[in-house]
Amino acid sequence: MLKAFFMTTDKVSTVSQGKIDMATMPLRWGHIRVLIIASLGQVIGQGLATLVGVVIPMVQIVIHPELSAGMQGILGCTALIGRTLGALVFGKLSDRYGYLIFFRLCPILMIVSSLTAYFWHPIPVLLVCLFLMGFSVGGEYSLDPDYISEIMPDRWKLFMVGVAKASASVGSVIVAALCFWMISTWDSAIPWPKLLFIMTGMAGFILLLRLRFAESPGWLMARGERAKAEKAVQYFLGKNVEMPVPPTVTTPAGTDTTAKKQSGSFFSRNLKKIIFSGVPWACEGLGVYGIGIFLPILIMALGIDYLPANAPRIEHIVNSVEITIWLSIIMLVGFVVGLLLLKKLYHVKMQAWGFFLSAVGLVILLLAYRLHWATWVAIAGFMVFELFLNAGPHLITFILPTQIYPVADRGTGVGVSAAIGKLGAVAGAFFIPVLLKWGGSTLVLIVTIAVMVIGGIITAWLGRQVLPPKPVKADRWRL
Repeated sequence: MLKAFFMTTDKVSTVSQGKIDMATMPLRWGHIRVLIIASLGQVIGQGLATLVGVVIPMVQIVIHPELSAGMQGILGCTALIGRTLGALVFGKLSDRYGYLIFFRLCPILMIVSSLTAYFWHPIPVLLVCLFLMGFSVGGEYSLDPDYISEIMPDRWKLFMVGVAKASASVGSVIVAALCFWMISTWDSAIPWPKLLFIMTGMAGFILLLRLRFAESPGWLMARGERAKAEKAVQYFLGKNVEMPVPPTVTTPAGTDTTAKKQSGSFFSRNLKKIIFSGVPWACEGLGVYGIGIFLPILIMALGIDYLPANAPRIEHIVNSVEITIWLSIIMLVGFVVGLLLLKKLYHVKMQAWGFFLSAVGLVILLLAYRLHWATWVAIAGFMVFELFLNAGPHLITFILPTQIYPVADRGTGVGVSAAIGKLGAVAGAFFIPVLLKWGGSTLVLIVTIAVMVIGGIITAWLGRQVLPPKPVKADRWRL
């Protein structure tokens, strides 16, 4: 049934001996299987961020004196630092040794580090384990898009990579729901280490699915192992599918790197593109990870958890996690809206308006907090923020770098843009609790509104210069 559902009536390009060209073939169940298994890296990555946001206030209850704002920030950003380094390390290692071994090693590392933190969790050990868990997620982030993009037919590559990115919101919903289910039965925060079993279970499930998997066909083909690459493709997609051989690129004599040198360094050639793709990504990182990780704490600080201030702290955490579930669902809705608009709207416009409208949502939240409006108004403002942040910047910043850099600079360009984006995420996760201490929820919201507006202005200002709009094509994705 599923195989029939994912077939299309598109014209199929055939190649030698009646086989189907994987670049132009219709979708099959094999494509969807790869999408699901690879996207689980995004799921567990966002789930880890959500889990950290629940663990921090519970650790704060158990440990006396209370964690300082700086230590809360360190706990919040440690996994993100690990993710950044993990992406770099696993990316380089996978280029040399292949994808499959690290595709399985990442969930193993998550299992080991989460179990270690459960059995032994003083703050220094917890920090090391969070770093390793983030390191594992970084590996997932470096491998997942490659597996998806090289298996998908050409017309589906961009959309399916977007689907993988959107699946992160599923991880947030799942982990928030499991945390709520567990802590709602607790009378105190002392059993908080049991929450780490959520990561252990998710990673174990991912590992089981990856035991029967194949090496990256693209990596095998790049090493000249065409027979193994064909075998891997046929494992994923069927015996009648053939992988096209990439054309051999030759460089005319005398034009090697001279032209590049004459046109200046990478940064001088691409300064506008770096600013356009990197700075908004950093702004989005503050909203997604700074606000996202500390969402339960912010909900309690804003007083929108429907409890009196003198209620037990564990009850405040339970109610804040319940609200986090609903906000995570709105995050998922935002991604779905963004995916539906991805091929219909100008991406620069989607990102710019996403920033501006998410700022509007935070303005509503700020006014509701300062003027003591009804709680539902504050929550509605939060929902507007999550909806437009994920329909626009969270999705589009992931896609734009691949669209704006020339082939010769694309690898470096995407890497630089992602690095700037990760710096924004780390800075946001560290400074949110510090801002809460300095000026309370008001200062956090004002700074975040300003950052969202800056992201929107830079996108709108440079967008038409770097990525001019193109006529919308009539072609649509069809299942």
